[in-house]
Amino acid sequence: MAVRRASHSGSWYSDSGKELGRQLEGWLSAADLSHGPARAIIAPHAGYQYCGACEAYAYRQISPVVVQRVFILGPSHHVRLAGCALSSATKYRTPLYDLKIDSQIYSELESTGHFERMNMTVDEDEHSIEMHLPYIAKVMEDYKDKFTIVPILVGSLSPEKEALYGRILAKYLADPQNLIVVSSDFCHWGQRFRYTFHERSWGQIYQSIEALDRKGMDIIETLNPSAFTEYLKKYGNTICGRHPIGVLLQAASHLTKEGGLNGQKLSMKFLQYAQSNQCCNMSDSSVSYASAALVFE
Repeated sequence: MAVRRASHSGSWYSDSGKELGRQLEGWLSAADLSHGPARAIIAPHAGYQYCGACEAYAYRQISPVVVQRVFILGPSHHVRLAGCALSSATKYRTPLYDLKIDSQIYSELESTGHFERMNMTVDEDEHSIEMHLPYIAKVMEDYKDKFTIVPILVGSLSPEKEALYGRILAKYLADPQNLIVVSSDFCHWGQRFRYTFHERSWGQIYQSIEALDRKGMDIIETLNPSAFTEYLKKYGNTICGRHPIGVLLQAASHLTKEGGLNGQKLSMKFLQYAQSNQCCNMSDSSVSYASAALVFE
C-alpha cells in the first residue's frame, strides 16, 4: 500500500495534529457560512500563515454530511504536463489522519485514456494538492471513514483540453455526493515572479493588483470559460491555478448546455480576498489569495 507522506508539513503548516486542528478550527469559526452547501470551491494553497484565514471561507461552505468524495484539482508547479495526472499512492497522509484515494473513480478516469500517473517523487514535491488535505480532513473529521479523495494534478492545458477535462468531470460535479476543490492562488506580483503590471489609474500597486484580481474573480463568477481565457490573454495575470479553474468552468458550462442541472441554477461567489503583502514600489512582491464557492440553487 503506497502512502504519500505529508512532505510539506512543518514548514507550510503545523505537523502537530492537535495544534493544526486548533488552528483550522479557529479560522473556520471566524468565517461565515453564506454561500453553501458548496458543490465546488476555489481556495489558495500557500503557507497557512499567509492564506489559512482566507481559505477557511471556502471550506466553511461545505456540508460534510452529504459529501462522499472530494476531487482535488491542483496545478503542476514543477513538472511539464500537457494533460492531467493521477497519484500512484493509495493514501495521502496528513497530521490529522490518512485520506484514502478512491480507486474506483481513478479506474473510471483512467478508462477515458486522458489521464496518466505521476510517480511518488512528483506527487510529494507538489504542494498545490497537499495544502488542501488538512482542511479537508478537518471539515470531514466526523465522517472520516465515510469519504474518499480523488487527487488530480492539472498540467498546462489548452482551452480545448480544459473543455475536454471539463466534459469528463461534469458528471461528477452534477452528483451532490461529490465536492470539487480547485487549488489556486491569484496574482503573483513582483520582479521575482516576472510580473509587474501596474495600472496607475487604479491606485497604488497593491490597489491595482486587487482591481486586476477582482476583474478575474467577477468573470469567474459568470461561469464563462472563454471570457476567463480572454481575461488571461489580455492581462497575463499570474493565477497559478488558472487551468484547474478553467476545467471547473468548462464542467459547469457543459452541465448548463447539456441540460444536466434538472432545473437548478449554478451560482459561483467569491467570499474572501487577501494579499500576502501590500506592494507600494517595484522592489516589493506579493501573492494574492481568494476563496469562492459554487452552489446548485
